[in-house]
Amino acid sequence: MSNERPWLDHYPAGVPTQIDLDTYSSIVAVLDEVFERFRDRPAFSNFGKQLDYGQIDALSRQFAGYLTGVLKLGKGDRIAIMMPNVLQYPIALFGALRAGLIVVNTNPMYTARELKHQLEDSGAKAIVVLDNFASTLQQVVADTEVKHIITTGIGDLLGFPKGALINFALKHVKKMVPAYHLPSAVRFRDALAQGSAHSLSKVELGHDDIAFLQYTGGTTGVAKGAMLSHGNMVANMLQAGSWIGKNAKEGEEVIITALPLYHIFSLCANGLVFMRLGGLNWLITNPRDMPGFVKELKKSRFTALTGVNTLFNGLLNTPGFSEVDFSRLHLTLGGGMAVQRAVAERWKKATGCTLAEAYGLTETSPAACINPLDLKAYNGSIGLPIPSTDVAIWSEDNQPLPVGEVGELMVRGPQVMKGYWKRPEETAKVLGADGWLHTGDIAKMDANGYFYIVDRKKDMILVSGFNVYPNEVEDVVMQHPGVLEVAAVGAPDEHSGEVVKLFVVRKDPALTADALKQFCHDNLTGYKRPKIIEFRDSLPKSNVGKILRRELRDEKKAAPAT
Repeated sequence: MSNERPWLDHYPAGVPTQIDLDTYSSIVAVLDEVFERFRDRPAFSNFGKQLDYGQIDALSRQFAGYLTGVLKLGKGDRIAIMMPNVLQYPIALFGALRAGLIVVNTNPMYTARELKHQLEDSGAKAIVVLDNFASTLQQVVADTEVKHIITTGIGDLLGFPKGALINFALKHVKKMVPAYHLPSAVRFRDALAQGSAHSLSKVELGHDDIAFLQYTGGTTGVAKGAMLSHGNMVANMLQAGSWIGKNAKEGEEVIITALPLYHIFSLCANGLVFMRLGGLNWLITNPRDMPGFVKELKKSRFTALTGVNTLFNGLLNTPGFSEVDFSRLHLTLGGGMAVQRAVAERWKKATGCTLAEAYGLTETSPAACINPLDLKAYNGSIGLPIPSTDVAIWSEDNQPLPVGEVGELMVRGPQVMKGYWKRPEETAKVLGADGWLHTGDIAKMDANGYFYIVDRKKDMILVSGFNVYPNEVEDVVMQHPGVLEVAAVGAPDEHSGEVVKLFVVRKDPALTADALKQFCHDNLTGYKRPKIIEFRDSLPKSNVGKILRRELRDEKKAAPAT
């Protein structure tokens, strides 16, 4: 047994080897339990306003009433949520799930092109959007199936006068809300008021029903919706929950939620795992404002924090961070991108808490491996496979490889997605009939069952935990009339792990890097935009004429960016 799964011999005390998936039939069954057990406990906090589980229960019930009673949306209809971490997010999310809808998490920073693709592909009939991003929606909504638009401002649930002041400042002082015209849109608060007249009828949901379409590039550039079922999400909630195990106290946890809840890592780890523990999610709306973020940390006696390497690094380098009270902090989890040793060591020194690295994918809801939380120091590993999860290293011809050999990391377990929405061929490329998922990551396993990422098989670029697919960037750049050829690769960057670098062959000799950067700015969201542009007379190609990104990358490694 342990030859095949050597990691089981190294599980932390008290962590089970298997989970019981039948504990809950759906995420909604978890919500029902949580709302009953932790009714009076604080659930979400944002800008100093706190809502308890009883209030979240009532408000999400009203929102579900609006979706089903007023909009007449039914089980399996898709609804997009395009918001950062604000109180409206969990209310809309839980309301949609309680109504039996499929949630399409949408990055608020999307450009019109990216948003249009996601809304068209998912067939979303409704969208909840923050005012700050409504002008992007206005540009594309006519080309989609969206019939119902619900808009809201950051301050809408913060009470008077604070909420009104924040909304006014964002719009008129900071100019962060571009003018938009969506005449049929309904305000979020009005939707809640209308929904309160309708009772929530129980929707039968089981493990096979889809809960989320979580968009990811997979191995190619076009964003595809990973179909994450209620069973997938319940599984990962139970798996990660059992891993945290005795470290977490029910009803006493305060987790800092700085990563956006529309990102699968934050959605599952913070939004669901800690909710099941009756924890308080302390929502950070704009973690890029590091001084503001540190101020929030000082107000909260937090016990847990999840993030990506860039976030931890940013905090460590922000004045005032050393004055934060870390006395209750017992869990720091890093995922989304590789945690750097220097950052992990500085984190441990500054906070007294080990930064444990985890590994997952959108396609695995997301966690597959996590380091033991009693780890004494950073170990460079992505950890051990979590309960009910098999991980293996395979060769190019799909044969299992022995300990220490390098090959593709494969994952199998109840958290592996059902497939990609309406893309059976793409699904077949990564998911075998036997349930093994090809991750596209190159890794090895040691004798104790710890896994180590060696490289990425795909040409994917990882910017601060967000996947950037070179195909997509290149497709956009090729639309510029002055470009003949382009290759996008990742260049190492001490802040974000990697940045996008372009190698460009010009069609128009007058084309400048600044002009091309502006073009990318108009067509790509921030983290996908190239930071470095190098013009070349030609690009390396294979004998069939395919541009060899790897050669450009290797050349890059030989001469690091200055």
